[in-house]
Amino acid sequence: MKIVSLIPSATEIVFALGMGEALEGVTFECDFPEAARGKAVVSGTALPTEEPLSAREIDDAVSERVAGGEALYTLDAERIRDIQPDLILAQDLCRVCAVPSGAVEEALTVLGCRAAVISLDPSTLEDVIDCVAVVGDATGAVERASALVLELRERLATVRDRVARADRPRTFALEWSDPPFSGGHWVPDMIDAAGGRPVLATSGEPSRRLDWDEIADARPDAVVFMPCGYGFDAAVEEGASLLAVPALAGARRVFATDANALFSRPGPRLVDGVEALAWALHPEAMPEPRAGAITALR
Repeated sequence: MKIVSLIPSATEIVFALGMGEALEGVTFECDFPEAARGKAVVSGTALPTEEPLSAREIDDAVSERVAGGEALYTLDAERIRDIQPDLILAQDLCRVCAVPSGAVEEALTVLGCRAAVISLDPSTLEDVIDCVAVVGDATGAVERASALVLELRERLATVRDRVARADRPRTFALEWSDPPFSGGHWVPDMIDAAGGRPVLATSGEPSRRLDWDEIADARPDAVVFMPCGYGFDAAVEEGASLLAVPALAGARRVFATDANALFSRPGPRLVDGVEALAWALHPEAMPEPRAGAITALR
């Protein structure tokens, strides 16, 4: 079997199921595990890359392209034709995250490629775990997928048990800083599992744009800065400026985290994110996560 993954989370799932050797093409963002970096890149970004952009500049560029009906990602159709994959893993959940599966199917029709296209579109934490089983079915790794699903659910159950009797701080997931966005979809489930009470977000609902007054009115006890597309160091650097934002002055604790690894990508490492967040909110109940997972800014 030859597999092409057009989303980093699917790449992670394929490797977690022991199918990495079958992966023939990935996106420019697929950087985990390390072996993914050696795969052929078949999807890139259409955003400017000549120099670093601020959070506001990135949002403006994305908004302009979306409003104009322009694609945010490129697809190397010729390379995909050369690969002749049996299976392509894509998504339709978010135009900002990857090439939509509909665009992939259109390209395959033009190329005369007969690959099966599976769209992975989880909205909740349970949906994310179910995606592991879906990929397992599609790749013939059913037993490995069943074992991984069981392991992930057992780890979540362990976290929930450890924090069950703790106070549940009002926790706000800040997915973007300028303009501010809440962390939606599976993130409220992660906060709940970690022993927090999510504010300004509902399980299964998309991330949404906010204004700082809304955030101030929500009175979060804890703020977790998880900027989509950022690793740990970039989140810490940008997050430092948040300490001066008046709307967050009432929060007793402000954290920055490795969003790419632990929150943004709907794959197995979301459970690592739950464990890291549970430690941040309830350090007395959980072992400390690896260095570079999450840190307190205040």
